[in-house]
Amino acid sequence: MPVNKPARKPASRPRRPPDPFGEQARSVDLLWGERQRPTRGPRPGLSAESIARAAIAVADAEGLDAVSMQRVASELGFTTMALYRHVPGKDELVDLMVDIGVGPPPDLAASPGWRERLAAWARALWAVFHRHPWSLAATNRLRVMGPLELAWADAALAALADTGLPPGERHRAFLVVLGHVRSAAQFSVRSNRARSLSGPQWAAATGTLVARDPARFPALQEVLSAGTGPGDGDGLEFGLGVVLDGIAALVARRA
Repeated sequence: MPVNKPARKPASRPRRPPDPFGEQARSVDLLWGERQRPTRGPRPGLSAESIARAAIAVADAEGLDAVSMQRVASELGFTTMALYRHVPGKDELVDLMVDIGVGPPPDLAASPGWRERLAAWARALWAVFHRHPWSLAATNRLRVMGPLELAWADAALAALADTGLPPGERHRAFLVVLGHVRSAAQFSVRSNRARSLSGPQWAAATGTLVARDPARFPALQEVLSAGTGPGDGDGLEFGLGVVLDGIAALVARRA
């Protein structure tokens, strides 16, 4: 009598680990030098870096909205298709613009302590946002970062190395400083983006609205009528001092 043998289960294929870069893989190739240089096509002298620097010049003068592959090609005297042989598209171009625009982080070795080092780092980043106003909007999302931008994060974390704080708290302290610099810069950098107000314009517009019904917004009315809004020149330093005082208190508590 024949015996029915159980059917063999097909061998399961090992699952590939998920790609950590997802849709930003092309930016990783571009930022980290993994993209193959074309062997034919564009004239000598065109490179991803030269394209990004031309785009930075356009963005510095006219804002990020003015940057397009066609516009940058025109500035360089190449066809748009020639640019695509070096840069996959505008999104990846902006990522490269950010990394080249921020440049290397400041040298903090001469600063005597963690507080001085972190303050110097914050002021250097503040200067970057003012030198390249478009970079504030271009970095306002989670994305894969290039080697220079990551070096900035590494420098800030290294500045906190001798605080005695555990790694997680050093990271969170760094993020608080970064958040303050970004928030303060938002009120002082000029913007060429459509429908974007400058800091003084925002203060004037908000003051006008509050003045229509000051009893409804008494605290705002008091602050704005005194002329001390977030767009004033002390926006970075006041908040930076408060943030560093808070980190110092945390360091003392942990010690």
